[in-house]
Amino acid sequence: MGVPFDGGSTLGWPGSRYAPGRIRDALRWITQRIEDGAIYSLETDSVHEVGDDLLRDRGDVDVVGHDIGATLDACSTSVAESLRGGRTPIIIGGDDSVLFPVARGVHEALPGRVGVIHFDAHLDLLDHNRFQGRVSQSSGMRRSLELDRINADDCIQVAVRHFNFPSSAEFKRKSGLTHITAREFQALGPVSAVEQILDRVSGADHVFLSFDIDAIDPAFAPGAGAHEPGGLTSGEALEAVRLLAPHCDALAVTEVNPLTDDNTSTTATLAAYLLFHFAVFGSGADRR
Repeated sequence: MGVPFDGGSTLGWPGSRYAPGRIRDALRWITQRIEDGAIYSLETDSVHEVGDDLLRDRGDVDVVGHDIGATLDACSTSVAESLRGGRTPIIIGGDDSVLFPVARGVHEALPGRVGVIHFDAHLDLLDHNRFQGRVSQSSGMRRSLELDRINADDCIQVAVRHFNFPSSAEFKRKSGLTHITAREFQALGPVSAVEQILDRVSGADHVFLSFDIDAIDPAFAPGAGAHEPGGLTSGEALEAVRLLAPHCDALAVTEVNPLTDDNTSTTATLAAYLLFHFAVFGSGADRR
């Protein structure tokens, strides 16, 4: 499902409303390699029996351009309906205000404790300020942690770096929320980093993977809402998603910005590959 909305982009560059269409275009380049319901993965040297219905495009959620509340409510409803229907929702943002409604949709649809694995250069823990209000691309994780069954003990932030609000640091420390910086992730490598991530969320009954594209270094993902050097490589990000996919109930890829991407849609293509890795390796498909 697409969420072509960037009304929460109160910082950085707007333009992520155009991402769902661009990522769908890139995804078609990948999915045309499916033959007779199977796809071959070179990394694992295995053929995955994915069937003819691996990905079903549900269209875009009901975006109300002037009303962020109505738009995020529609996103939560769509996510919850998808989960109740036995599907695994993959959400294409849109700016990272989408993090909160997807988390809320998972929370509404599934019982028990809900964990969030949040890949992002930024903390998104802002409570409120006069420039961004309470609901924006900078507050999604904070609002998610206010839901009854999403606790900081079941959440982790990955690839954070550089500088952020001191008030967010205070909240993070008081809540017990932990993070793995981009530098730490790279020192560990994807396999060890994912082991730490999964250990952190192991108490959750259900897990939502939120992936802001600026977790990746702008050298690999120039089409983002903001540029923070020193991020993950594209290879590290793809491997992390591949390893995490079997453990997650939903995915959101956010902050891809075609207006700042290069003329070959490098970032949209990378986002499409992240999405496809999640679908193939998280589908429980047979391998041979």
